[in-house]
Amino acid sequence: MAIALSTDKGQPINVKAQTVIIDEKAGHSIYSGNAKVMQGSLILSAKKIQIYNNQKTVTKVIAKGNKEQRAHYQQNQENQSRFIEATANKITYLIKTEMVHLKGNAHLTQGFDSFSGGTLDYDIKNDKVIAEKSNDGTQRVRFKIKL
Repeated sequence: MAIALSTDKGQPINVKAQTVIIDEKAGHSIYSGNAKVMQGSLILSAKKIQIYNNQKTVTKVIAKGNKEQRAHYQQNQENQSRFIEATANKITYLIKTEMVHLKGNAHLTQGFDSFSGGTLDYDIKNDKVIAEKSNDGTQRVRFKIKL
């Protein structure tokens, strides 16, 4: 089974951005201007990234792009020679449940397989992809699988 590297969880989180707003009381921070979050092999980049925490650990990361520059997610996988890579207008990474939710012009490449649609959910732990068309029906689900 292909899953994200378990060693990434123990790595420090590094963030780069042009503007940073940290609200410790509310438990979130906002990074904008070519923002980039890195943790081990995980790289998340976008125009704007929000990180949510519960005072002890990061719980959720939201990356927002636009039509010109979509948000980007990349992470190595165990037992795979290629990494997983995804782009969308909005990427939500739920840390505890190990879910990546892609919304708006969503595209995901896993090894030599690729999926696209209005929204995509990638369950890292169970190596499962769920694709749906966009609400207006203009972005139908497409996939290419190499056996």
